[in-house]
Amino acid sequence: MAVRGVWLTNVASKVLRSRERIQRAMHLLAESGFNTVYPVVWNKGWTLYKSAEMQRQFGAEYGIDPLYGSRDPLQEMLEAASAVGLSVIPWFEYGFACSADLSGGHILSHKPQWGGLDQAGHLLVNRSGHPLVWMNAFDPEVQNFLISLICEVLQYPVAGFQGDDRLPATPFNGGYDAATITQFTAQYAQAPPRLSHRLGWIKRPDQPPSHPAWIQWRDFRAAKLTDFLARLRSTVKAINPDLLLSMAPNLSPWALDYYLQDVQSWMKGGLVDTLHPQIYRADFSSYARELDKLVQQYPSQLDRIFPGIVIKAGSTENDATQLQRAIDYNRKNGIQGEVYFFFEGLRQNNGEIASFLKAYYARDVHRSIDARE
Repeated sequence: MAVRGVWLTNVASKVLRSRERIQRAMHLLAESGFNTVYPVVWNKGWTLYKSAEMQRQFGAEYGIDPLYGSRDPLQEMLEAASAVGLSVIPWFEYGFACSADLSGGHILSHKPQWGGLDQAGHLLVNRSGHPLVWMNAFDPEVQNFLISLICEVLQYPVAGFQGDDRLPATPFNGGYDAATITQFTAQYAQAPPRLSHRLGWIKRPDQPPSHPAWIQWRDFRAAKLTDFLARLRSTVKAINPDLLLSMAPNLSPWALDYYLQDVQSWMKGGLVDTLHPQIYRADFSSYARELDKLVQQYPSQLDRIFPGIVIKAGSTENDATQLQRAIDYNRKNGIQGEVYFFFEGLRQNNGEIASFLKAYYARDVHRSIDARE
């Protein structure tokens, strides 16, 4: 099925603040030709659904983001989406990150042993983008915790779940916990390399090296994340083989170099059902270049690829004309859908984008019907 989706956030959006807002949003999506919504359910160390696992790990007061009180936004979302024929794939936005608070927030205050570490033994913070503190993605307890959260969500009538550039992922400067160092040393008979200006490996602290020893360390850790994804897939499919594993990573090779996401291995291993690479570009030529790379990387898997396109994110913004060029280029290359970041962009300028997509997707559906006939 062609995916026509949109991400729904709890940041810069008030949709999740009430049942009525959720209902209005689902009606807008259905009227605009969408068939899938990706609501955030894991953000800043909180769930946006009622979580027994969070209560078990941290206490009764941690069962849901306190902003939502006794409500369950995910349940309300599912009811509203079902009423208008939309599929819901909950989005675990924070993944292995746990807090924008550089102390680690409430998760690491309760579970300090879960913290990821950099080479200096400090809490792991990503060196690019918005700084977040990360849990140790290689720790079996942390991995099991994330799997437990995902399994809770899969007890709802959802179509699957989604990871992104933080699940499964970890920043390139992480992995220096004792267990991971020991495993690497046992396999390669040497300690992991360290980021060092003295060795001439790096020009800036926010860029990963390209030295062969570093690439070996990168690939060792990336393989562990791929193993985690394989285990997660087996767990999910045991619950229901029809559930989708949806992944929205950044673009390769950046995703591998910076966040140890070996997306090409994921796809080669059949670990992902739908892939939504984040082609967040504000000009068509840049978008087209990245899409061309995807077509080259996955020529036989284009039916599973539905790129992420930005409507508005920070200073990056696309209007209807730019979106049309991008979508047309998708279709020209055999890609039959896309996912947009993020919902609030549909309502800008008196709903300009929503109106455009409504008309475009109506034509898209008719073309598909005509082609089948």
